[in-house]
Amino acid sequence: MEIDNDYPPILDACCGGRMFWFDRKNPNALFIDQRVMEPTEVGNGKDMRIRSCLPDKIMDFTALEMPDETFRLVVFDPPHLFLGENAYMAKTYGRLKRDTYQDILTKGFSECFRVLKKEGILIFKWNECDIPLKEILKLTSVQPLFGHPSGKASKTHWVCFMKF
Repeated sequence: MEIDNDYPPILDACCGGRMFWFDRKNPNALFIDQRVMEPTEVGNGKDMRIRSCLPDKIMDFTALEMPDETFRLVVFDPPHLFLGENAYMAKTYGRLKRDTYQDILTKGFSECFRVLKKEGILIFKWNECDIPLKEILKLTSVQPLFGHPSGKASKTHWVCFMKF
């Protein structure tokens, strides 16, 4: 039985500045993030697109406030770097903490799959700067269907899952 709701069909579970979206205001997507960047945090004229794309809702991807099986597509691009709290990259993209990242990403995967409809698609993006993809994939019991490395060093991975 499909749940009726007022949500669009797509969830971006940690949207940041919506950097890889062709349409950063896509009406078919709900953009959430636990951070709201103030214009003063952007600094030095670097990438002002972040300032103009605030999340639709402030929410932590480890505790999504939506019913089960709400979305047809979930985009999950969590922070992937161990950085200091005040680093520009941390303020722009978020950061991981060495002592909690496994628990946080495990909960994130769990929540993303919980709100995904049956036969829905989860697109996961990961950069291997600090942690190899194979270690991150151990944090979910769901097997990916396929993926693709990209970037100059092929360290950014796009991975596709389907909820069966």
